[in-house]
Amino acid sequence: MTRFRCRLLLLPLALCARAQAAAPAVQTAQTTQTAQTAQTAQTAQPVRLRYPLLFAAQVPPPHDHATRLSAFANHLPGIEAVPRGGDLMLRYPDGALRNLTREAGFGSEGEQGDKAIAVREPAVHWDGKRALFSMVVGSGPKAFWQVYEAAGLEAGGQVRIHRVAGQPADANNLSPFYAADGRVLFTSDRPRSGLPHLYPQLDEYEATPTTTGIWSLDPASGRLRILNHTPSGAFSPFVDSYGRIVFVRWDHLQQDQLAQRDRDAQGNGVALPFKSFNYAGEAANAPALATRAETFPESRTGGSGPYGAVSAFTTSFFTAWQMAQDGSGEETLNHVGQHELSFGHFIPSFRDDPNLSGRSVDRLHANRNSVRREGGLFQLAEDPRRRGSYLAIAARDRDTYATGQIVRLSGAPGLDAERMTVAPVTAGHPGDALPTGRFRNPLALADGTLVASHAPEVDAPAPDRPLAGLRLVRLVRGGDGLYRAGAPLTAGIRRSLWWRGAQGRQAWSGALWELEAVELRPRPRPVRARSGLEAPERAVLAAEGVDEAALRRWLTTRGLALIVTRDQTSRDRAELQQPFNLRVPGGARTVSQDTPGGRTYDIAHFQLFQGDQVRAYPGRPGRRVLAQPLHEAINPANPGGPPGSVRIARDGSTAALVPAGRALTWQTTDPQGTAVVRERNWISFQAGEMRVCASCHGVNQRDQAGRFAPLNQPEALRDLLKWWKSLPK
Repeated sequence: MTRFRCRLLLLPLALCARAQAAAPAVQTAQTTQTAQTAQTAQTAQPVRLRYPLLFAAQVPPPHDHATRLSAFANHLPGIEAVPRGGDLMLRYPDGALRNLTREAGFGSEGEQGDKAIAVREPAVHWDGKRALFSMVVGSGPKAFWQVYEAAGLEAGGQVRIHRVAGQPADANNLSPFYAADGRVLFTSDRPRSGLPHLYPQLDEYEATPTTTGIWSLDPASGRLRILNHTPSGAFSPFVDSYGRIVFVRWDHLQQDQLAQRDRDAQGNGVALPFKSFNYAGEAANAPALATRAETFPESRTGGSGPYGAVSAFTTSFFTAWQMAQDGSGEETLNHVGQHELSFGHFIPSFRDDPNLSGRSVDRLHANRNSVRREGGLFQLAEDPRRRGSYLAIAARDRDTYATGQIVRLSGAPGLDAERMTVAPVTAGHPGDALPTGRFRNPLALADGTLVASHAPEVDAPAPDRPLAGLRLVRLVRGGDGLYRAGAPLTAGIRRSLWWRGAQGRQAWSGALWELEAVELRPRPRPVRARSGLEAPERAVLAAEGVDEAALRRWLTTRGLALIVTRDQTSRDRAELQQPFNLRVPGGARTVSQDTPGGRTYDIAHFQLFQGDQVRAYPGRPGRRVLAQPLHEAINPANPGGPPGSVRIARDGSTAALVPAGRALTWQTTDPQGTAVVRERNWISFQAGEMRVCASCHGVNQRDQAGRFAPLNQPEALRDLLKWWKSLPK
């Protein structure tokens, strides 16, 4: 099995306002070269490439708020969010262009009506002969992004495009890609449970519609299932050369800022702006409650408790995640945390404990380029000549069309998170004035060439200063070692179009934006090594006479997973923002070798929360996810513990049954139920999965006491198995 390390991503600064001009992700040495002088003039001879390129041509969106190129909520299908008139294009090595969708009878000239289309995100099959992409057809209210497959892409071939059967017809399905076993994978905004009254799921930031996760469709059987439940969305997934699904996830596990504004307004005696409220559950007949209460995580405004002042908590970060192709083993890429990628932006959870710190320990991370908050890493793509090296865009999360600086993220399996790095590929700037222009969709080709979509603007776009355009370009390396835009890969694709939208007749004429290029070439199918439980857990099952396969079958038929932590008192040595001197009363105790005399916290219970769509707002369809005490799985009774909790055993271990296919999070509490250490992410599991976390905050190399990851046979697992054997089978 994939070993699960429960990464607690760390505390950020307060969430920025919409208009805040945050700095870009990675800072580099400044250069005086402008974007205009950096771009090489187009030559008469086209840039020759080894393989063809598939890409999407798109009419520019009118703005960058919940539109086609936005960092989040970019899946909305309305014609105002994604203007029609683009196509799926194929560029051959000699520069010849082929309009695939138009050849297949899709799309229209002039008026963009019932036959109008927009396309996005092509992904090539392993054989290099066909490709998936998403397309929305028509401009009416019932148009959805759907997954299509294109074949006949060879020179002189007859293109064939068909809609993939079995996908949800009443949901937006996008970012499609092929699994190694032939399944079609994609992101979708279909409700996690399929219940229509929960559509759409609303994100944790502004309650904007979002995708619910990555979905799997087996064309042979028609089986559709969710692989991971993401309350604020998943983006640009692909299968890397090691067989992992690598994707970007928006980590935004925080209390509802809209509800907080309602609370503030109520306290001031003025009208509530959003009128937020909770339902009693997810069922269609669940009653509305006269409350907007939230229990997890801590407040956005701070507070106090038995351990003194509690810091306000907000978070917003887009970063790289991974999971197996069956949806198991979900975690940040190589278990990397925000203190390794975005160091220097934290506050301690308890302000009155002098041992807790907002600083990162620089000697414990090799990365020296901090990815700024209010954004993160977008549009990852693996370099075929450097396995485990990923190009990405470091960008702000709004008002940029997700354009920014190209960076390289190291993340091969086995590379410890402390040794992962983010390195600049193009020039950055602390004020987001990128001297060589703005980039999207970086791509490394098999021959070593780098290409990307490029806009010449130095500054981020604004309402009175839109992007002039995004063109596919070859990147050229300068004397400073950084890349800049070279010759365009096309002569430009121009259209003159008009449509009827919310503001009446709208017309547009100009060059289409060129996006999301992929190389049309064959690739070997990666093989993922499978493994079972590790030795400590196998020993416990053997001692209790429990067959691992039988236990997995029992979990699978009931839609459950088993999660185990060997020692909740052991935490990674670099995590200083939450308590790290921990003790189970009468049992395990782990304290930092750097602060052995610091405050020690007792932990007695492990409280689990599940992500339920129970927050609603009048006049706004759909619901937001809130963390609710675990109630969809039965565990041994825990007298005196908070709702949804299990007991922490004397050796510091915990074991619990949890629902599969639903976002979960958790915290350790003291004997009275007061939170001590909180998880900072949502994690989901597959039915039949058994995941082991050696430590509470997974250890990269050593824990806070200087020890390696625990290898004890968890007592809590033994107790759970004894209880499980007593259940009727």
